[in-house]
Amino acid sequence: MSEFWLYTKLGFGHVLDWNAYDHILFLIVLVVGYTFDHWKRILMLVTLFTFGHTLSLFLAAYDVVSVNSRFVEFLIPVTILITSLFNVFTAKNTSKNGRGMLLYGVTIFFGLIHGLGFSIFFKHTRASTKILPLLEFALGVEAAQVVIVLIVLVISAVLMTFFRFSKRDWVLVISSIVIGMVIPMLIANKIW
Repeated sequence: MSEFWLYTKLGFGHVLDWNAYDHILFLIVLVVGYTFDHWKRILMLVTLFTFGHTLSLFLAAYDVVSVNSRFVEFLIPVTILITSLFNVFTAKNTSKNGRGMLLYGVTIFFGLIHGLGFSIFFKHTRASTKILPLLEFALGVEAAQVVIVLIVLVISAVLMTFFRFSKRDWVLVISSIVIGMVIPMLIANKIW
């Protein structure tokens, strides 16, 4: 039971690590355009991201895939930048229904990339099987992501309800702030 909590807390801490806030930034721009009314779609996006994240951890832990860590550390902020830019260019579109399947696919793909960023840890796990620790870690990741999403949704609801921010302006402001935070990450992790 103590190993369960060890890996679950490790997954939870992985998402909420302030020294590696890329995960938080991605979640913010992924859900900033939604409200509590869209809880099913939000839950699907967060779960698909966790699925992609966990799948790449499995593949890397069992040496099925190996990617240069410098390349992955560059691609992670690229995924955040792409999602932020997507928000900026589609902020005026209030209907997100037409692009659901594309968004789900992209979210899984971005989850794969983010998972590769943490895969080195599981390569060195000495457990006889890595499946259970990876699933426990994924549970912690999912729980932490739900916490982040709830915080974003509560802040969004407060600002749009009480301070009369328009949804469009809220998405533009938050996505622009995240773009400003991601550009230094891209420069620091450049591969050229």
